[in-house]
Amino acid sequence: MMIIRAALAVALTLGLLVAPLAAEAQAGKIARLGVLLFSTPEGDPNLQAFGKGLSELGYVEGKNLTTLYRYAEGKPERLTNLASELAALKPDVIFALGGDVAPFARTATNTIPIVMSVSVDPVQTGLVQSLARPGGNVTGVTFVSSELAAKRLQLLKEAAPAISRVAVLWNPDHIDPEYRETQSAARTLGVHAQSLEVRGAADFEAAFQAALAGRAEALMVVSSRLMTLNRQRITDFAVKNRILIVSGWGPWAVTGGLLSYGPDLDALVRRAAVYVDKILKGAKPADLPVEQPTKFELVINLKTAKALGLTIPQSLLLRADRIIE
Repeated sequence: MMIIRAALAVALTLGLLVAPLAAEAQAGKIARLGVLLFSTPEGDPNLQAFGKGLSELGYVEGKNLTTLYRYAEGKPERLTNLASELAALKPDVIFALGGDVAPFARTATNTIPIVMSVSVDPVQTGLVQSLARPGGNVTGVTFVSSELAAKRLQLLKEAAPAISRVAVLWNPDHIDPEYRETQSAARTLGVHAQSLEVRGAADFEAAFQAALAGRAEALMVVSSRLMTLNRQRITDFAVKNRILIVSGWGPWAVTGGLLSYGPDLDALVRRAAVYVDKILKGAKPADLPVEQPTKFELVINLKTAKALGLTIPQSLLLRADRIIE
């Protein structure tokens, strides 16, 4: 698939905020960067942050960087061929954005360095041997952090102490430890955790009916691309039935959830650009430990709380990084 005009436009934006001296220093060589995406360059919500990271490191499209895009336009069945096409172009490094994208890049090549940015557990999915010692041609960043699920449930109990029945909406095909850890935390906090498994868009209605039958008071959404693509649908269901939503990424709280607690996604995706830079300068993926989030943001939607008759404790509000009123 040839690079279309939209991809070129996005590529040009990757070099807008450039450090001139750094650009001059790298002007002698044009790096070839392959980018594999689930959606499109202009439609992926995290690609702009990656581009900003490259710009801050002095990369300018057409001067010291050539970007080769392959993107599935939301059709996962295309990823196998697209990854193979990209590998055949022999870029210096491939950036794979998404836990449902990186495995295809890994299957396509075991020699070209791959930098991933994923919300799955890269060890469980076989992308790397371990976080500290990746051991192959893949490294990068993961949004997964082991203590987050328990912390979210704890924050929910602080915000709404009377909550006793929580439904966990998750995709078993999206491999991370969050559901398992939520179950463990629920037992500790005396909360009943109901499992709602969804593997595709057609599964949501049955999951919603199961939540109502189980008298769920809150919905813990385990973040994945499937959940993100259906965020408005999930939010509409929860609002209609006066069910609290708790998740790991800020947009959930912005669109009507009660609270979110999780990593700064843009900051982590920008860090992926640092990995690309290191590899282009000679580092080997096997020697670069996979980075996990270290900064977490608590977002609370007071408007939602008031609509549900909740009074959020001041002690919790003081810890919030962002409050939506």
